[in-house]
Order: sequence, then structure tokens, then C-alpha cells
Amino acid sequence: MPSPAETAISRLDELGKISDSPAHLVRTFLSPANQQAAARILSWMSDLGMETTQAPDGTVRGILPGTQPDAAPLLIGSHYDTVIDAGKYDGALGIIAALAALETLRLEKISLPFPVHILGFSDEEGIRFQTTYLGSRSITAALDPLTLATRDAAGITIGHAIVTESPTATAAPIFYPPGTPRGYLELHIEQGRVLEEAGEPACVVTSIAGQSRLTITLTGRADHAGTTPMPLRRDALTGSAACILAAEALAQASPPLVITVGKIQVHPGASNSIPQTASFTIDLRHPDDKTRQNALTQLHESYLRITDERHLQLHWQPVQDNNATPCDPSLTSALLHSLTTITGSTLAIPSGAGHDGVVVSKICPIAMLFIRCREGLSHHPDEYATPEDIATGIQILTHFLKSQPA
Repeated sequence: MPSPAETAISRLDELGKISDSPAHLVRTFLSPANQQAAARILSWMSDLGMETTQAPDGTVRGILPGTQPDAAPLLIGSHYDTVIDAGKYDGALGIIAALAALETLRLEKISLPFPVHILGFSDEEGIRFQTTYLGSRSITAALDPLTLATRDAAGITIGHAIVTESPTATAAPIFYPPGTPRGYLELHIEQGRVLEEAGEPACVVTSIAGQSRLTITLTGRADHAGTTPMPLRRDALTGSAACILAAEALAQASPPLVITVGKIQVHPGASNSIPQTASFTIDLRHPDDKTRQNALTQLHESYLRITDERHLQLHWQPVQDNNATPCDPSLTSALLHSLTTITGSTLAIPSGAGHDGVVVSKICPIAMLFIRCREGLSHHPDEYATPEDIATGIQILTHFLKSQPA
């Protein structure tokens, strides 16, 4: 009979094969692969004897009631959607490791004195709608009208997708009023090189960096590529190139600020036409909120100068703004105790990546555990965590659960 850790590895492999593309791994909000992955996770929850629910947005939940079903639950979770051309560990590992920890407790015949709710969020990456944390946001409050009106590349709104693409006719909202959970815990690959450099398999997280996302659109004029002299052009794409380089220069001059342009769209998009419009995304992060906001102001001012010089129109559209999120000192201390007991390490670091805990922190205390990721590589098909490090993470989760008071 395979161990819980061996089962976890097998499940990661299985989820890693569920994709909307035959060429690479991708699962986006309410896509066919997204729903297929949700169904597998629900089946694994049921195998553990958990009471299962799926929300209209695709988020899944399994409840293990414990010996005191009415006590405040501990939430453990992560997301099962992916980026485009993804690795199989980001997000999915947190859900599968939580299942493995509960399976370990079952084999040890241990019943916890409080309920555990495992959550698999349908959207964290925000690929389809460029709006992150849809799954975790929906468990804290109803999605607001502006969010529901956000459209994907095909013109479908989030609200319409939830109504028409909802996974089952019996889907029911999953919602937690503020203060009702005892806490939230998430295991995740580090997505960086700190653990590898330190020679440690795991560490606790102290905080999650603040993040701003924007869509920038520059509008000029479409003209013939062969007949329009260079001084007379109002080229939206070359203007965008100047803006993108300005963002890079700002980030390079202001560590640990990071700015990324990950998506560009051009219209009309013909080789013999000067681009009339160009849109691109901005992802800006910093652990200090005041510094992050100052960087946004500097970037906006530089874009106004660039577009004015090039006779272009600028549309600056904020899409997301999340403050830096500290992890709860008490939960983190308990998790650090489990880390030290299992590994001997006392390593604690901030997270530059965003996680569902940013949103869940609005309703309860949060804590996070990082697992070593080879070369810090993530959002990439070569993303990898060793079976030994995954087993260590499961051991830490299991120890943490057993150490929690009633």
C-alpha cells in the first residue's frame, strides 16, 4: 500500500496531465480541464470520508468534522488553476499535501478536536480574466458588480461564465463570515532560490508582498507602413516599448521592487500597418506598500511624458491592488515549531509571490509553509519539488495539525 506521500506524488502527476492544451499544461477559470481537475480533487476528498461541496465558480471544499463539528474550522488550501505552459506543483501541491496530511492522521487513528476544511480554489492566477483570486475572493464575500462585468478575450463576462459554465446544477456558494474560521494554512512551493541556497527543505512565511496589476493601453493612428515617414508616425507599439523599458529601468533602480510586462496586444496587428493601439499588462510588487504606491505614481508620470512626446493617448486601468499581508504571529509560531521539530530549521522569509492567503486574511489569521523548488523555477514546465521535500512538507503539516489545541 503506498504511503500518503507516495499517493500525493501520484496525484500531482495525474493533475499535471489534465490540461486544456495538448502541447502544455494550462487550466484556467471554469475551463474544461479546470472542471475535470476539480472533479478529481472532489473524488479524493470523498475517498477520505469528507463532506464535499463545489461552488458555482468551481471552488471545491472537503470537510472533515473532527470530534467537535461545531468548533471553528481550520482552513487549509490552495488553487488548482495554472498559468499558461505551467508546472504541476504551483497551487496543486498545497491541496494534495493537505489531503496527504489528513490521510496520515487517519492511518494513525487520530481524530482532531476541530473541523478541517480543505479548499481548492478555482482561480488564483487570473489568466482568463486578468483578475486574480476569484476563488478565494468568493469565499469571503460575493463578487462585486465591477468584477462580475470583467470580460475575457472572447468578450464573456465573469458573471456570465459563472451562470452558464458552472460545473454542476447542485453547486452551492461556499462562504465564511469574518472571524468564523480559526485560521488558514497554505503549503506552497517557494518559487524562489532561498531554500535551495540555504540547503533547507522548507521554511515558514512571514508576509506576502503587496501587488498592483494594471492594463495599459496606448492609442495612436494606423497608417501605411511604406508611405508614412517616421517623424509623422503615431505608433502605439513603439510608444509601448518605451513605456515597458521605463518600467524596467524603474525596477532596476529600486530593489526589491519588481515590475513585469507579461502580455501585449496590438491592433490592427498586420506587418504592413502601423499599430493604432497597443495594450500591455503591468505586474508591480514590493513588500512595502508606501514604496509600491510611490513607484506606481512615478511610473504613471513617466507614461504621461512618453505619450505626450509621441502624441499618443494613454489609458491607465488599475485591475488589482493588494496590500502587503503579514502572516499571523501565533499561527506562524506554531508552524515554525512544527518546522523545527521535523527539520531542525528556524528559517522564516517573506513571499514575493501573491497567494490566496492575501484574500483569506480578511476573514481569519493566516500562515504559510514553503517547500524547496529546484532552482527556484516556477510558472514553467520544469518546475520541480523532490518527493523527499514533499514528504517533509506533509510531515510538517501533520505535526502542526496534531499540535493545535481544541
